[in-house]
Amino acid sequence: MADPTLPDPLPQATLAPSRRTRISAIWIIPILAALVAIGIAVQRILSEGPTIRIVFTAAEGIEAGKTLIKYKDVNIGRVTKVELTPDFAKVQVTAKIDKHAAGLIVSDAKFWVVRPSITLSGVSGLSTLLSGNYIGFEPGKSNNSEDTFTGLDVAPVVIEQRGRMFALTASELGSLEIGSPIYYRRVPVGQVTAYELAPDGKSVQMKIFVNAPYDTYVYSGTRFWNASGIDVSVGADGVNVRTESLVAVLVGGLAFDLPPFAPKSEPAAVNAVFTLYSDHAEAMKAPNPVTKHYVLYFNESLRGLSVGAPVTLFGLPAGEVSSVGLGFDTQKGTIRPRVLIAMHPERVLAYANVKQEARDAAATFRDEEKLRAFVQRQVEDRGLRAQLRTGSLLTGQLYVALDYYPNARKLKIDLNQETPEIPVVPSALVELEAKLGGILDKIDKMPLDAIGNDLKRDLENLDQTLTGAKKLINDADAQLMPGLKTDIDDLHRALVAVEQAMSSANTTLLEPNAAAQEDLRNALYEFTRAARSLRVLTDELERQPSSLIRGKTEPSGGR
Repeated sequence: MADPTLPDPLPQATLAPSRRTRISAIWIIPILAALVAIGIAVQRILSEGPTIRIVFTAAEGIEAGKTLIKYKDVNIGRVTKVELTPDFAKVQVTAKIDKHAAGLIVSDAKFWVVRPSITLSGVSGLSTLLSGNYIGFEPGKSNNSEDTFTGLDVAPVVIEQRGRMFALTASELGSLEIGSPIYYRRVPVGQVTAYELAPDGKSVQMKIFVNAPYDTYVYSGTRFWNASGIDVSVGADGVNVRTESLVAVLVGGLAFDLPPFAPKSEPAAVNAVFTLYSDHAEAMKAPNPVTKHYVLYFNESLRGLSVGAPVTLFGLPAGEVSSVGLGFDTQKGTIRPRVLIAMHPERVLAYANVKQEARDAAATFRDEEKLRAFVQRQVEDRGLRAQLRTGSLLTGQLYVALDYYPNARKLKIDLNQETPEIPVVPSALVELEAKLGGILDKIDKMPLDAIGNDLKRDLENLDQTLTGAKKLINDADAQLMPGLKTDIDDLHRALVAVEQAMSSANTTLLEPNAAAQEDLRNALYEFTRAARSLRVLTDELERQPSSLIRGKTEPSGGR
């Protein structure tokens, strides 16, 4: 067996002095990677825009990392976080804006959620059906930057269009809505952008936008009116139908124009406030600087007469009905129909064809004393009266007509009262009813029963007379007809005899070489000779009338 070998002795550690070594080349790669990462981070920080927060009422269709912010269909940011506000009442959206759009984020910028919408005014946001909702953006005009905004619940109707904003005040909204069109001479020129109740709750305030260059047609005297639907008015003038366009019929709309009486001025200022009238007729009605009220007391029904019905003077518009009701006479204790009318003397001037007459009328109507004296003279001297007349047989609407009635009963009026009274005359229908009533009264007073009894007796007597006549005719037929027949037979026989005699005479006289004809010729010859001798005798007596006594004398040539 071999002896085990002993291990070699271990080397002894010795202390060596440290020396400087080089960095290994392998560290270059991590260092370069770190530098690249730092460069990318710096570049990213430098290329990123601001981070903003937008508060919405709801976050329908908004998703972190997916929903974009667009301006003119260009992506300018992306939503990074969606969370509730600290009070849990709304939604706070955090978004990162691109560096190139950072200059647009100012304090008056607007944000809203764009989603598909289909209304009568139009269709919008159809592209979101495929790409999803996104946040719309409209830049502001401020120079101050901001990072917290309140999103709009409704997308603005007008985005970066040239034109001007105006405000309207109306008693009610009607069928108008955001986006309803605005027309100028039936050309669409703008739209309604917003509306809200007035602070007192008694009116509606609207914002409208009129596109350029049509905004220059809005003057300080321009009138706006509601052109929604079909404007059908039924009154004393008949049935009037007016509309702007089919869109206005369906979704409503507004229209504006400058009235003929309004002076043309400079275009209205931005955000100027106008009154919205109910219809075109109301908007175009001229103001009446002088208005006189008169009261009328009728003794007939006022059914068909309404407030606003026209008051005419000789058939021309001169005012309107202000009130229709009842008046109570405390002295007589009676109730009678009462109508208050508003007369506008200035309107009468429009019908004056001669300038001098117009100036005289203006001087009379604008002087209180002259106007009072003029009206009193018309009523008391010329018989000016008021009468209810039918304006339309279709609607049955009434109006008040002022006209002269020379045969009317003379009356005195007191024009010093606060509301003077103008006398009235019954309407034509009332007069017709009165005449028909008088005729019916006369008919009622007639003894119709006695007349009926007498007529009945006369008819009975007539019936008896007719019966007797019929009997007489029957008797005559029975008694006279046989003798009449005999006479007719005798007459027939006499005619036969005459015919035979005429035939015999024809044979005796008319046939050629008849003996009677020869005798007739001889007789005619002798008659001719006798006539000739008689003529000679008469000639002789004419020459010698004394020959009847002395005889015929010989002619002197025969001696």
